[in-house]
Formats: sequence, structure tokens, C-alpha cells
Amino acid sequence: MRRLLVALVAVAAVAPATTATATASPPNPDGTVVRAWNDLAFATVRDTKGGDATAARLYAMVDVAVFDAVNGLAADPREPALVPGSGQGDPTAAAATAAHDVLTGLYPSRAATYDARLAQDLASVDSPSRRNDGRAWGAHVAAAVLAARADDGSAPNDTLPAGTGPGRYRAAWSGAQFRNLRPFAIDDPERYAGSGPPALASKEYARAFEDVRTVGNAATADPAASATFKYWSLGGGTDQPPGAWLQVGGAVSAARSLSLAETARLFALESMALADTVAPTYATKYRFAAWRPDTAIHEADTDGNDATAPDATWTARGGSASSPEHWSGHSSFSAAGAAVLAGFFCTDRVRFTLATDSGAGEARTYPSFSAAALEAGRSRVLGGLHFEFSNRAGLVSGVRVAYEVLTTALRPTGQRRSDDC
Repeated sequence: MRRLLVALVAVAAVAPATTATATASPPNPDGTVVRAWNDLAFATVRDTKGGDATAARLYAMVDVAVFDAVNGLAADPREPALVPGSGQGDPTAAAATAAHDVLTGLYPSRAATYDARLAQDLASVDSPSRRNDGRAWGAHVAAAVLAARADDGSAPNDTLPAGTGPGRYRAAWSGAQFRNLRPFAIDDPERYAGSGPPALASKEYARAFEDVRTVGNAATADPAASATFKYWSLGGGTDQPPGAWLQVGGAVSAARSLSLAETARLFALESMALADTVAPTYATKYRFAAWRPDTAIHEADTDGNDATAPDATWTARGGSASSPEHWSGHSSFSAAGAAVLAGFFCTDRVRFTLATDSGAGEARTYPSFSAAALEAGRSRVLGGLHFEFSNRAGLVSGVRVAYEVLTTALRPTGQRRSDDC
């Protein structure tokens, strides 16, 4: 596994992305309950216009609860994600109840939607006693997850660190608190925070400046670049980048007919890695408060670099953004999602199809997880919202977070064989 993920780090740093189109994978009932409750979580984020960090936290809470509910009923359980112990009853009832109670606890106004899905899942369990025992265990797990994450650093606050970069940002920005989000699986988020963008007077900065000035310019007609940016843009009203990568996991798990237990483990590993990229990403953004390409290009006469020149008319293909630039959150999320999937399936080269929420119905097929992650990261440069060095820094950090999650979380116990590739 180490060799596989080290290779992904190298790919994230230098390789180009590829794309293709094909048909979607067929559905499979084995992991249906896991995928169905994730679909409800995606719908919740879409309807409430949740941001990327809010989405990642929600998905991880749901999937941690589902995994621990299912795992606690296994004959040979793994290490729990959060809730130790064991229960009795039907695993479908336990999984559905755990997901239902987490979602209802966080979004009580949407309880009717969650209640309807729970009733459907419970009706599929023939034995009343197993149904009731599963519900009791699932409810116990959900209550423990909600309690554990009640004060995890996600609450809004008005305190921001003093940035060291040439940023031009508001004194406060909703979401900045997520730089302190307590991790789900990794030990220390600070280990994955960045050392900052290159010096403004450096050759590396000048190369990245010219790159984004050229490919991210809204005045330059480039249908392919515009389509790629839109496909991966995943802004407010979508399931956000973490949701897109969980959708990839859902498609592959269905195509490979994973069991309920394995589907629950895949979603828990992936969602924890996605959530654990949040703190290092936001900490780096607000530590350095680096300017976005539009400000950098408009004010290039102040950067001290003779190789850059200002252009007051330049606008980004993707519009404007108010948060600090370095690094790209889309890149760190995409790399974390891709690396967990590659590690779980012991290969990066898995062909899959995805239609993102922002892709206007377009379905793209990729030859590997890393190919999609690379395109997702590069899309932010094509949109004029990030420099290439910020894309690469995010990609590398996401892979590193995923490696710790894969090698330390939900490990086998008892007589179970190792999961190492």
C-alpha cells in the first residue's frame, strides 16, 4: 500500500489528467442501505447550500455511525471508527437507524424525509426482534457520534489568524473556523498543513502567474476549459467535492458487488479522509492569506517580480472568490478521495463514470482515480481561481492524509487478515 500511495503522490505532483465518456455502472443491492443514506446526506447539503467543510463533516458523521453500527454486529469486528462495543440485531436496521438519527439530530426540520427512508429500510427486515434490536444498537451508536462531535471546532466564530501573505480579504469569512476542526482519524492535522506559496519574486511564482493568466482568462474562448471547470466547480447547491468523491466510491462499490460491511468500511474510510483534509486546508489558507490570481494579476506591479506585469482588465473564467488562495481545497479533497479508493481496491486503475452536480448532466469516464483527481485539481487553474503550485500542494496533502487514514483506521482484529495491498 505504501508504494501505491507514494506513486500517487508523484502522480499528483507532475502527471497530466485524461478524460473520456462512457455509460454508468449498474446498481447492486448489497450496499444499498449505505448508498441510500449517503444520497440523503448529499440531498441535505444541496438543499441547505452547505459548504465543502460542512459537507465533509456531515458525510463523515453519517458514515462513521453506519460503519460502527454494522461493525458492532460482526462476528469478527474491526477496530471501531468511534464507538466501541457490540450489539445485537439486523445490520440493515442498525445502519439505517444510525444514519437516520445522525441526520435528524443535525437537521431536525428534514425529519419527515429521513423517517420515510427509515421506514422503508426497516420494512425489509422480516424478524421483528432482530429489527428492534438493530434499531436499538443503531440509535446507541448515533447518539454517541452526535455527542462526540458536538464541540469539534465546527461552530462559527469571528476569530481569524493574522495572515502573512498579500491577501485582500474580509476581516471575517464564514467557514474559517474549520481550520480547527477536530479530526476523525488522523492524529495531528498540523502535520499536513502547508509551508506556504512560493515567494512572489521567485521564478516558480512567475511561471504559475503566466500559466493561470493564460489558461484561466475569461476573455479567452476555450470551450473545453470552461466545460472542465464547470464539471468540477461543485459550489453552493451541490453535494460539494467530498460528495462527488463519495459518489465515485458508491459507483465502484455497486459495480463490484461489495457486501454491506465492506461498503460501510469503504464509505467510512473515504469520508473520514475527506473530512480530515479540512483542517490542514483551511489552516493553510488563513495562515498565509495568499491573494487569488485576479488580485495578483491586477496588482502585479506590487509583487516585486520583474517577470510579471499587471492587467487591470483580466477576469477569471470561474468568477471571483473571497477566501484565501493557497491551497486549492478541490485539489486536497480530490486527492484524498482518489487515494483512499486506490488503497481500498489495491489499484488506482479502476475505470468509472461520474456525472457531477455541476456538470450539466455530462457524464465523464476516467481510466483511474488519479486521472479524475488530477483533472479536478487542474480545473481550478483553468477557472482562474488558483495557481498551479496551489493545486499541486493540495493534491499532495490529500494523498498524505489518506495514507494515514488507510494505515491506521478500521484495522483488522482477531484472526482477520491484513488489508495491506
